[in-house]
Formats: sequence, structure tokens, C-alpha cells
Amino acid sequence: MAHLSIPLPERIVNKVQMKNNIRLFAVAIIAAVAAFAARGEFRWGPTAGVDFTNLIFKQDIMRVDKAIGPTLGVQGEMMFPGIGFGIDIGAMYSMQGATLHLGEKKIWAVDGYGKERSYLHTLSIPVNLRFKWTRMNGVEEYVAPFAFGGPVFNFTVAHNKLNAMEYAGGSIGVQAGLGVELYKRWQIQAAHVWGMTYALKAVKLQDFSARERYWTIRATYFF
Repeated sequence: MAHLSIPLPERIVNKVQMKNNIRLFAVAIIAAVAAFAARGEFRWGPTAGVDFTNLIFKQDIMRVDKAIGPTLGVQGEMMFPGIGFGIDIGAMYSMQGATLHLGEKKIWAVDGYGKERSYLHTLSIPVNLRFKWTRMNGVEEYVAPFAFGGPVFNFTVAHNKLNAMEYAGGSIGVQAGLGVELYKRWQIQAAHVWGMTYALKAVKLQDFSARERYWTIRATYFF
């Protein structure tokens, strides 16, 4: 008996492929980090803060309001003794998104849309190269500034219901930031993240997708 093959919708296939590609890229980066970790000094701790998020669409045809969401999780740091360089990696929950003024355009207004919130609940995995000023004649025991940058892998685990938009399975961003370490335990940092792949796109319009842009501010305590 012949078996019928029912193809999956293209949008589902694309979403699965996107998530798989991000997963493979993240695994490759984490494997590279692990290879260097054996030479460094590793520590970890809880981290929490806020994200000030925005969605940047390809075409500027409607107003978009920024949103604020929490972020919390764990962060690890591996520093290489004597040179000031190190690597940090984290795993954290983040709520990101924005408010979309869909009702300003007839294409969405006819469907009853108005001022709509779009929120994504994501598992974020940042991997950064960092430099910490550790040779300041003993001052670094109390205060040590640092700079960092690297990729951020976002996996969408849930989102609010907004049928006008189609959500990606995940996205990749690049971040850069500054911070300060206090008394060898506490770190306060701020970074800006530029989304490199789309996070969501309009269902009715063919080429109307958005990338995430956001500021993140976090405090971390290392054990």
C-alpha cells in the first residue's frame, strides 16, 4: 500500500530550520569556549536585570513603542590569569518585545487590530570575549572596569497571541557593553544588542519583518 506524504507548511519548515541553525551555531561556539575553559579560572553566579527592547521593521510604516521586560538566569566567567582577557557565557530567561500601532494602517485596521502588544519569551545564551582591567596597583581588589562583546543566541520558547504576526523560532544578535566589578564578587553591566536575524514578520505583507534592538542592564553575583 502506498503511503501518502503530506508536506509541512513552508512557514513551519522555515521556523524549524531557523531554530536548528541557531542551535548548531550555538553548540559550535560553546564547544570552542569549553576548549579554552581548561586554561582559565571559572566561576559562576546568578544574574538579573531589565531589558529595554524595541522592534525595528524593514519598512517604517507604523509606530512602534519600546517595552521593558525582566531578564534573569546564571552567568559564568572564565578569566585567563595575568592577561586580563576572558570569556563569559550565560543562560537566562528574557521577556522582550514592543507595542505595535497596527490600527494606524488599513491593512490591519479592517481586521480589528489597534494598539497591540507583542511579547516574546526567550532563552538567551550570550557568549562574550571580555577584557578586565586587573593591573591597577591594588585598586582592582575593590573596583575593576571591563568591556565585552560577542554573539547572543535567542530561542523563542513562547509568545503572546497576535495573529497578525508570525514569530521565528529564534534569532541571533551581536552585543557590546561595559561594566564594573566590585569587591571581586559583584558585577554591574550594560550592553546594547543588535539583532542580526528577524524575530517576527507580518502575515499579510511579504517583506515586512522586524529585528530586535535592545539595551540590557544586569547585576551578577559570583560565588
